[in-house]
Amino acid sequence: MKIMKGLQQIKSEIDLFAINSNKTELEVVDALHKYYFNKAVTVEIKHYKKKTKKVAQITKDLKISHRRFYKILEDKKIAFTKYNKSSDNVEE
Repeated sequence: MKIMKGLQQIKSEIDLFAINSNKTELEVVDALHKYYFNKAVTVEIKHYKKKTKKVAQITKDLKISHRRFYKILEDKKIAFTKYNKSSDNVEE
């Protein structure tokens, strides 16, 4: 019952904010999701820079693909190693 009361309080706060900001409830929730996702990404990037976490663990924690994580690194202009899987030096 405590959870339901807490969720009801959160819903009422979102409704009040939506009314005051002239946005829909979904836009407010989407903005909150983006904010907390970016906050989590920033923490994980710090671990990546310190080399305390590998990309596989970071993507598992954030529940995103490794390609999306590399795209985030590219957008934030953070250096990372690109691996070329195609073999151009194959002798015939």
